[in-house]
Amino acid sequence: MFELNASQTSPSSIREPARDVPVCHDCDIVVAGGSTTGVFAAVAAARLGARVAVIEQLGMLGGTATASFVCVWHTLLDAAFSKPVIAGLVAETLSRLRRRNVLIERPPSPHLHFIFPPAELAIELDRMVAEAGIRVFLHARCAAAVKNDAGRAHAVIIEDKSGRRAITARAFVDATGDGDLVHQLGFETRTAAHLQPPTSCALVQGLDELGRQTQGFSLNKVVFDPKYPQALRPGFLWHARLPGADVHMVAGTRVHGADCSDAGQLTAAEIEGRRQIAAMIDLVRKNVPGGDQFALVALPARIGIRETRHAVCLHQLAEKEVLDGTRFTDAIGNGSYRVDVHSSNGDGLVFRYLDGREEYHTADGRHEERRWRPASEANPAFYQIPYRSLVPRGAENVLVAGRCIDADEGAFGAVRVMVNTGQMGHAAGVAAWLSLHSARPVGAIDTAKLRGLLAQQGAFVL
Repeated sequence: MFELNASQTSPSSIREPARDVPVCHDCDIVVAGGSTTGVFAAVAAARLGARVAVIEQLGMLGGTATASFVCVWHTLLDAAFSKPVIAGLVAETLSRLRRRNVLIERPPSPHLHFIFPPAELAIELDRMVAEAGIRVFLHARCAAAVKNDAGRAHAVIIEDKSGRRAITARAFVDATGDGDLVHQLGFETRTAAHLQPPTSCALVQGLDELGRQTQGFSLNKVVFDPKYPQALRPGFLWHARLPGADVHMVAGTRVHGADCSDAGQLTAAEIEGRRQIAAMIDLVRKNVPGGDQFALVALPARIGIRETRHAVCLHQLAEKEVLDGTRFTDAIGNGSYRVDVHSSNGDGLVFRYLDGREEYHTADGRHEERRWRPASEANPAFYQIPYRSLVPRGAENVLVAGRCIDADEGAFGAVRVMVNTGQMGHAAGVAAWLSLHSARPVGAIDTAKLRGLLAQQGAFVL
């Protein structure tokens, strides 16, 4: 119970009485965030024998891939689409979806390769954590974090339907995307001056039928056509048909200037994203022949967030290292997805490729092709993600994985996609186990052993 001083009718703060928080669970490793990144961290550690808990604020696992409907993954092949460079738990998950006949495999391209129903992935992730014996806390928010007297992370305080409770552990992985755990623990974080904007996706029905009935129909042209008062601000829209039905995931909204690590801005972004989805639906229904068949099937549980906080780690991955294909002795993942930077103010977006090409999609719909470096006969086939970019400075038993990786603007534009963050999660889970097993801080583990363990678990180590 909270008490208010009688003289204070509108206090600037309220004092909460001190209380003991019950410990509801103790384990070896806590993973904060149940995205695919977090699930892979948990599964990788559990398969090595660790007792693992996952904390997820929503009611399902999968994060952006499930709750936000970003249900496409990019290729596991190199930039020339000639040989695989990504495997491990990313590839295993795709194989599990393939065996259940719920995976569409397009010819590999820079845009996408795999499409799956978000609900099917959520169910498969449930199965993966159950098989690994992982304790999952859903509808649970990481409200605070606790260090012990030696300065090591000791516990996460959660708030869920059962109240305010603590989970203690010996090692921690921050897969929240927003760096919530490292921020609560007091480790240094940074927020870029120009954040890539979030996007609210939607599931819609009727696009296939509209395409058959209306010659020349293009959702892009209608949604961004300035002749309509409710047209969206010019931007970049794409969609993908899900397996088994005339249902498409559509990604065309942008909420510019939103920092979704701030509660007020996150709320405003969610509402604005849904407003833009409604405008999109109404535009088609009112202005396209047969548009009354265009139906909104589902809204996401959470807006798709591209960027918020970054942990300050032992190494900041640089765009030059990505585009040059720099090899790292502590590499824990490989990628071929292009540098992809969405303008924070709506000016357009830039794609940069390992072969030196650059595409600029302007806000007014123009498409410019140029080069960021002269043509060459030899180009990098892939880039690498170093383990050091997952180790917060000063941390002994805390790692990050996913969007909060330490990377500059261009490098982040490449590594933020899920086939890359999934590798980060896989590596962080193994590294957390290795840190405990070897009694070494996370920044001092033997990265050759880390890479060897990843290879044993099916990851590509190059």
